[in-house]
Amino acid sequence: MNAAAGNTLGTMMSSPLTIDVLVRRAASHGDTEIVSRTPDKTLVRTTWKKVAARATRLAHALVRAGVEPGDRIASLMWNHSEHVELYLGVPLAGAVLHTLNLRLHPDEIAYIAADAGDRMIIVDDVLLPLFEKIVAAGAKFERVFVVGAEPKGRERYEQLLESGEPTVLPTLHEDQALGTCYTSGTTGKPKGVVYTHRSTLLHSLVLALPDQLSLARRDTLMPVVPMFHVMAWGLPYGAAFVGCRLIMPGPFLDAANLVDLLVGERVTAAAGVPTLWIGIRDLVLALPEKPELQPGLRMIVGGSAAPLGLIRDFDTLGMPIVHAWGMTETSPVGLVSRVPPEADDLDYEAKLAIRAKQGLPPPLIEIDVRNEEGSVPHDDRTVGELVIRGPWVAGSYVGGHLPDRWTNDGFFRTEDVAKIDAMGIVQLTDRVTDLVKSGGEWISSQELENALMGHPAVKEAAVIGVQHEKWSERPIAIVVFREGQSATAEALRAYLAPSFAKFWLPDAFEIVESIPRTTTGKFLKTALRKTYKDYKL
Repeated sequence: MNAAAGNTLGTMMSSPLTIDVLVRRAASHGDTEIVSRTPDKTLVRTTWKKVAARATRLAHALVRAGVEPGDRIASLMWNHSEHVELYLGVPLAGAVLHTLNLRLHPDEIAYIAADAGDRMIIVDDVLLPLFEKIVAAGAKFERVFVVGAEPKGRERYEQLLESGEPTVLPTLHEDQALGTCYTSGTTGKPKGVVYTHRSTLLHSLVLALPDQLSLARRDTLMPVVPMFHVMAWGLPYGAAFVGCRLIMPGPFLDAANLVDLLVGERVTAAAGVPTLWIGIRDLVLALPEKPELQPGLRMIVGGSAAPLGLIRDFDTLGMPIVHAWGMTETSPVGLVSRVPPEADDLDYEAKLAIRAKQGLPPPLIEIDVRNEEGSVPHDDRTVGELVIRGPWVAGSYVGGHLPDRWTNDGFFRTEDVAKIDAMGIVQLTDRVTDLVKSGGEWISSQELENALMGHPAVKEAAVIGVQHEKWSERPIAIVVFREGQSATAEALRAYLAPSFAKFWLPDAFEIVESIPRTTTGKFLKTALRKTYKDYKL
């Protein structure tokens, strides 16, 4: 009598959460399209079935080329179907996909590639000039494969695929590495985060849930967030699970090209940072005839806080914003803002205020807000540092750097200052490093910024602290006006006055044409503080 037959309690199948499950799932979606905009702006159409087949061939080719489990394979690529093939095929070979951030300085990319130990790299032909600078900065790769028509002496990616005759692929395990990304490096050297097969599949499944990003097979999804930024927020994997159409904008991220894709491909959900949506809003509002967008098109916004005014403007345009928060260390989805049922009876402005917060954690994610004494009350007033843990939250950095970012009970310290209201909804008020300390009191730069960007004349606003002889620091606001509009410092201060204590109000307003940003679209506060370090009030 076998053990299973004698077990009166029954058993469940042991099905590892590994990428081969997702590749087979992707193949089952058949002729559902993946559409890519190429560097010459033409649209190339393929299908999930073809991409899954090519990804499988890539895995065999990599194994035949000597790639072993755990080897890092880098990509220097834009958003297109070949990059989706790498998302699936590299981990299928047991290797680790390392998406390099092409917006960083070549020296920094070279450092990251060396720190990760990248063995091979696959590069878009249009990015070869950047790649050569990375090599000149000291990066070394055993083999280089080029996607596109101009390999310039390098090996063609298509030739690699042609070598992918069936061979024995390695046995995959849930907890082995699938991909790696590096933090932006705004506070010290970039740090590596490794995603496992298990963490990636769980994250992909959960982000598609109705109260999360609500992805369905009938959707047409356009990830504008680059595929080198936190694995495109996991959206290609989520799309592979649900089987929706996928629209990839390539290198063309300007508002005109994005609107053209939104209309022409009948996109129902798009994802990116607020900077992109600000440009789209301004373009759509300026057009004499409004583009024929899909009714209820969902604009998924992350990377930095979505200003209240931006959410309101898109509501007016019939394009509701879904606000989400995360980090490289959280894969990245850690919070999603949806109006909970208990708030159904609130008026529009109250619901709008909820949607501007960062939201609630998805299933399997735990959060807390703590100060030096422990957890703080959930009263919408008391702030502390947001901490988070769950199956797709990093447990350490590559190389074991900064172990004190993790608490004794296994939470990751986000360095975000936050508060939680009675409904459990999280609102981030600032980064620890961006708080302005005035006369011993803390002022949230982010809350002031979001309020300022609600002013009809203001396009963007960043708030920093500058030295003050009496108060230690005082806030000043750096403001970009919308085209053709302006406002006086007195008018801007009066606009803020009803919502903030008097000592919170900026002492000065500097008008500029643009605000420096990180490669992921966030305000680069370090650059602003350097520019205004000798500012005299």
